[in-house]
Amino acid sequence: MAAAERRKGARVVFERGLDAHMMAIDGTWRRACTVEDVSEIGAKLTIEGSVEGLNLKEFFLLLSSTGLAYRRCELTWVNGDQLGVNFLRPNDKKKRAGERGKPQTATT
Repeated sequence: MAAAERRKGARVVFERGLDAHMMAIDGTWRRACTVEDVSEIGAKLTIEGSVEGLNLKEFFLLLSSTGLAYRRCELTWVNGDQLGVNFLRPNDKKKRAGERGKPQTATT
């Protein structure tokens, strides 16, 4: 199945790419990247430099130099220097944690 067929949302493709940065959730690392395309639910990024040894499971995508425009991301795929990410919404983590923390009820 081609990548375009797996996509759920319409994508906006940037002709020259959009300069951005990736940053660890805890701020321990930061890398320059280019946003190649974006949708409501995710994006395709091209990374500058090595990502070896970095925790890429979740990170921030900084879209402005001041850090006021950003998205929390989870890694979905890697192909060389390109990454696919899904954007996490603020309630996503709470729902997952809430589901794990619910007590099990017995049925009669």
